[in-house]
Parts: sequence; C-alpha cells; structure tokens
Amino acid sequence: MRHMGGVASGTVLDRIIKRTAEDLRERKRQTPRSELLERIARQPAPVDFERNLRRDRLAVIAEIKRASPSKGRFPVEIDPATVAQDYIGGGAAAISCLTDGPFFEGSLADLEAVVKRARATDPAVGVLRKDFTVDTYQIDEARAWGASCILLIVAALEDGLLRELFGYARHLGIDSLVEVHDEMELDRAVALGATLVGINNRNLKTLDVDLAATETLASLAPSDMTLVSESGISSVKDVERMADAGVDAILVGESLIVSSNRAEAVRALAGVPRRYRADA
Repeated sequence: MRHMGGVASGTVLDRIIKRTAEDLRERKRQTPRSELLERIARQPAPVDFERNLRRDRLAVIAEIKRASPSKGRFPVEIDPATVAQDYIGGGAAAISCLTDGPFFEGSLADLEAVVKRARATDPAVGVLRKDFTVDTYQIDEARAWGASCILLIVAALEDGLLRELFGYARHLGIDSLVEVHDEMELDRAVALGATLVGINNRNLKTLDVDLAATETLASLAPSDMTLVSESGISSVKDVERMADAGVDAILVGESLIVSSNRAEAVRALAGVPRRYRADA
C-alpha cells in the first residue's frame, strides 16, 4: 500500500490508514468489484457537490458521526437518516457521513440511509463519504452507495496514488474534497488541479485545533479554489472568523451532533455572509 506522503510515523492518521488497509482487504474478499459496478449502474447521476457550496452565505457541510479518535464516543444515540433530515431542515448545503468503523463507528449502511433521506428531502444536497481513501475500490463503494464526493487526505497519500484516486473519482463523476494541513500540502493540491480543498485545523500529531491554520492557508490559495474549513468550528463567532479568512464553506461535526436541536444549530451557523478573497 502506497501512502503516508511525509507524515511522521506514529500519528493517529498512521494507525487509521493501517487499519483501513486491513479492513479493505476483507471487504474486497466479501464483495467483488463486479458487484459494486452493477450497483453503480443503478445509481442516478451524482449531485454537483462543489457547485452547491458556492453561495452568498457560508455553506455548511454538516457531519454525521458517532465518535472520533480525539473525543471517543459522543454521548448521544443517532439515527443517520433522522439527523440528515434535521441538518437539511436547518439549511445544510451538504452532508458529511463517516463510514469508518474502527475509529468513528460509521458504516456504508449509514451512508446509504443518509443518501436516501437526502434525495427524498432535498435532491440538491450532496453527500460526502468521509473515510480514509487509499484505493479506487473505496471510490467504487462511495459511488455505489450514492455519495457525490469523497475525501482525499494529502498527508496520507504519495503523489502518484493521490493523482490516481483523484482521476478515478472524476472518471466516476464524483467530486473530491482534497484535505490539507500545511502550505506544502496546499502546494500539492494546487499541482493536482484540485478545485475543492479542505483545510483541516487539527494538528495530526497532537490533535490540537487552531483556526489560524485556515487563516494562513486560505490567504495562499488561488481565488477560484473552493475552500472548506474543517475542525474546531462550533459558534457563530468561529464561522464569522472563517468567513473573514475567505473560505466558501465549513465542515462541522461534533457541535452539531451533540446539539439538542440540530436543525436550529445548523441554521445558526448557516447565516454568515460569504466574503471573497483576492488571488494570493
């Protein structure tokens, strides 16, 4: 398995990628690729995920997850379809659904339920399959279960594999949210030709979160790149700060999933006007 483009050994990401590769081998044995391709053939055309993030107000990608490596299991029980409906009712532009099992307690069944409810509630809302993509098989899975976007983490992929995965997703007609953590990774995303880029505010080594990561990298990104700020956003003040940095969207998980009124929580974050940044 080719991966880990420059990330120090021993990080949480290292452990997740190793486990992902192990689980992937088992899934390939259980479900041949031919079955995925048959399922893909029955899927409707994917939603234009990136285009729906371009709004007058900062777009909210609302995330569905049960746990995280930094916080453990959240103190709530969730039904993914119900949560998706709440998020859409609150004005979410898109849904992110964790499908990693060992670290986030997600599944492809969750993705299927979210996609089905999104299509019934608002067909314009795209669904991101949030997982640790290291193989084109996972992109087939995402498309087969109805996702319109996948996550590609630059830190986890060397350039050749990153290009392969990015190109294959495009071949299947789905978008890639290309995630970066620092300036070197942003340069790699630009060289890749990525137009939808996520800036993760979480330090991979310490798991600490600092919104200044978005402020720094957004100032260096091309003005025509659709930017998503990820991690550590929980208040309107945080959203306003990210809007001032010039991003187009925010991805919010924990603060929404633990909210007693998820629709209202999304609505509160979705009202901040988008700013526009100049070319770096």
